[in-house]
Amino acid sequence: MVGRMAMLIALTTSAPAAARLSDWRIEGESPDAHVTERDGVIDIDTPKGLTLWWRRPVVGPVTIRFEAMAVAAGGANDRVSDLNAFWMATNRDGGSVLAHRRSGAFAAYDDLKTYYVGIGGNGNTTTRLRRYVGEPGNRPLLPEHDLATPAAMLRPDVWTRIALIADGGRIAVMRDGRPLFALADPRPYTRGHWALRTTWSHLRIRRVTVTRR
Repeated sequence: MVGRMAMLIALTTSAPAAARLSDWRIEGESPDAHVTERDGVIDIDTPKGLTLWWRRPVVGPVTIRFEAMAVAAGGANDRVSDLNAFWMATNRDGGSVLAHRRSGAFAAYDDLKTYYVGIGGNGNTTTRLRRYVGEPGNRPLLPEHDLATPAAMLRPDVWTRIALIADGGRIAVMRDGRPLFALADPRPYTRGHWALRTTWSHLRIRRVTVTRR
């Protein structure tokens, strides 16, 4: 399922600048999914759910940045949909999300405590921010965090810049330098792991940075 993968990572810690395949854990539903790398761009081509966890934990305040493209080149999975991410994620008992492997199916992550953003398109007609509370089947959603305007959706074959922010009680998602979502969280999640997530799609990811604020 998984091919050779590497990414340049800019960190404010002493971590190495070049990420290796061993730096990531991939959880995927389908053996037909492919994750490959070329010239610093990760290509994710999957017919079902797939989550790509960065193995190193993150501690707030932190900003995670990356650029993503939804590919529309006629491939079987070129659906232009589901650019998703988790950040500050822990198991509901506060333990590491890497303590056990999940299937890659979306519902398998319901028991996390985490922030989640999902940018839709095509058949997925919503873009949403959620604060997961560690309860299977319960994905709380505030009305102001449920967008369905064309401007909130993915566009094909265009690089978009995403920033995921956890700064104490200030939780935010920026898109191309503009606010997409903001949440004032009185009980913020301040540590955990982060992941890229998609389902039935073809995405490209580049220029990932994780920066302590």
